[in-house]
Amino acid sequence: MRKWVLPDSVEDVLAPEAARMESARRALLDAFGVHAPRYELVNPPLVEHLEALLTGTGRDLEASTFKLIDPLSGRMLGVRPDITPQVARIDAAYFDSDAARRFCYAGEVLRTHASLGASRALTQVGAELFGVGDVSGDVEIIKLLISSARAVNATPLLIDCGHVGVFKALAKYFDLSPRAVAQVDAALAAKSTSEIAAIKPLSGEAKVAFTKLATLFGPANAVLADARKTLPANAEINTALDQLETVCDAVETAGAKCSVDLADLPGLDYHTGLVFVAYLSETSHVVARGGRYDGVGEVFMQTGKGRAATGFSFVDLRALVEVTSDK
Repeated sequence: MRKWVLPDSVEDVLAPEAARMESARRALLDAFGVHAPRYELVNPPLVEHLEALLTGTGRDLEASTFKLIDPLSGRMLGVRPDITPQVARIDAAYFDSDAARRFCYAGEVLRTHASLGASRALTQVGAELFGVGDVSGDVEIIKLLISSARAVNATPLLIDCGHVGVFKALAKYFDLSPRAVAQVDAALAAKSTSEIAAIKPLSGEAKVAFTKLATLFGPANAVLADARKTLPANAEINTALDQLETVCDAVETAGAKCSVDLADLPGLDYHTGLVFVAYLSETSHVVARGGRYDGVGEVFMQTGKGRAATGFSFVDLRALVEVTSDK
């Protein structure tokens, strides 16, 4: 009897785990559907023309995207590695008004690479809010994340928040070249103050500021207070810190814990404001990721104007079910 072998990091889901995943998927979508205002369910296709998947800020996903030729048209297609850019396309392509719109989704994504111990074939469930450009949109999304996580017993949560606006404001303040931006970004990702000190194009003042930024992580109130005292006086930085303070207050009010990491800059070319990762408290398990990504659907709009956008996704429904099924 031939033994079929699946590709690396691609797995079958068998009973009863498949039933638990379906129950969790339904519970999350129901939570989105009863939220006021309601989040409407959409279901984008598994494959699209490659340029649609990777347009604008979605190009951060190019290395994760499986590519194939469409035998009907001869055009290059991509298998989606993330659903968020598709929902941005739906918002931009099918609606004419500037009104706020809310969508949710659940579906399979496939990625060319997987982190250690993870799968390349994931079930992603999420929610996106378009057309609300101020911090109230971020607060709404954070509250929705916390309430929907409760629906699948993913509690208590620790939400670690950052804001790419702080880094971008510093890069503008010190007039960094694109190369220097990339070097500092890499050093901050490693939390390496020695790497920052070794970046030759940086002035002494810039090295001091970015070295400080690398240390600004921990309890929200303490980090924000320290940042206000030690980072350069700058209106854009102050605005970003004010937004973070508002979001962190909302997290605590909604019953989750909050921390801040100003050196965490995931998808620097994709995100435009708040970024966050939700963990099960006192564990390293990532429940969800999200943040603000204004302008992602710009290329699809006839007006050429980008839309304000913020959202989150439960990144791996199977892993979420595994860690919550015994609670």
